[in-house]
Amino acid sequence: MSQTKRPSADEWLREAKADAAASDCGMFLLHNGVVRRSAKAKARGMDASAADVTGMYFSYDAEKTAAAIRRAEAMEGIRFVRVWLNEGELQVGDDIMYVLVGGDIRPRVIDCLQALVGEIKNECVTETEKH
Repeated sequence: MSQTKRPSADEWLREAKADAAASDCGMFLLHNGVVRRSAKAKARGMDASAADVTGMYFSYDAEKTAAAIRRAEAMEGIRFVRVWLNEGELQVGDDIMYVLVGGDIRPRVIDCLQALVGEIKNECVTETEKH
């Protein structure tokens, strides 16, 4: 599978905020996940001896992702959600995902962003690290 064409983060954010202009958002938060050099096991403190990552294969389940987005959109105070996910053979430093959440107040937007990113990472994607 070839890598998805990555949009410019600035252009993607500008377009998303323009789409959200009528949504009465008091704030936006953006999560930009990237392929990191340290293996998951090392980054999470489970195995300090884990070899560094040279890249990864990344894919996602579109139906599960759409359901996660719908749940996020239904959270109290959330006015706008937009997600872009990469896929294919990725290198260290490549963008994995952009997740933008807009809403009425900061605590709700933070809660929504954390819940959505967590659900995407734990339930919607498949990551295979290359060492």
